[in-house]
Amino acid sequence: MKPLERREQIVRLVRENSRVSVEDLAVMLGASKETVRRDLSGLAEEGRIRKVHGSAVLPEASSENSFDIRMNESAPHKKRIAKRAAQLFKPGESLFIDTGTTTLMFAEALAESTGLTVITNSASIARVMGQGRGKNKVFLLGGEYREESSQNLGSFVLEQISRFRADHAVLTVGAISQFGAMDFALEESDVARAMVAHARSVTVLADSSKLGREALFPWSPLAGLDRLVTDQLPEGSALTNALGVARVEVILADDAGL
Repeated sequence: MKPLERREQIVRLVRENSRVSVEDLAVMLGASKETVRRDLSGLAEEGRIRKVHGSAVLPEASSENSFDIRMNESAPHKKRIAKRAAQLFKPGESLFIDTGTTTLMFAEALAESTGLTVITNSASIARVMGQGRGKNKVFLLGGEYREESSQNLGSFVLEQISRFRADHAVLTVGAISQFGAMDFALEESDVARAMVAHARSVTVLADSSKLGREALFPWSPLAGLDRLVTDQLPEGSALTNALGVARVEVILADDAGL
């Protein structure tokens, strides 16, 4: 079994059993305990499992790290996702973009394009798009400003979203599973839900650490999504099967040319 395949099997077993010991994983995978421990260390660094007293358990799903910390989490994967996603849009189109580390990287790639209209609640994304080499129109949604994530939230933002009808909503997630797209913050999930309601097409950007996880505030079932851009999709997982049933187009970011 290849290392990548073995790690995906570990994640699947942990999700199915909630907690699995190193000894049991070694037997089920036909690998040494040392190999399993190395795999668990790598998966823990990626945030896909937690190591607890000789066992692997699911990661905590009640909160996220701060915005600055998340900018450095899975950064290479997020950059590839951002660059691939930026290729999906053409001049003349309008996009809602919500606040997130991956969507900020997406905006940095998108700012090279021209002729787009961007509507966002992120002051950072508005600045990046406004200062980009491409000539694009930018609308910054106003509301209660949150310095930590450089975004506006609240009822004012939701009311302003309702004044637009965009071609696309490009959104980040805190977690995504067979039950849909979710966030860890209520107000951020409200923004995503409103953008979905006022867009013709919905594209979700999510690195593989978000896949198969759950968060407290769902904002769309999988059937409400049109595309998922990610770096890796585990074969045979419940999420993969559910995406197929929901007819969500999965676009994998590839190193080639990026």
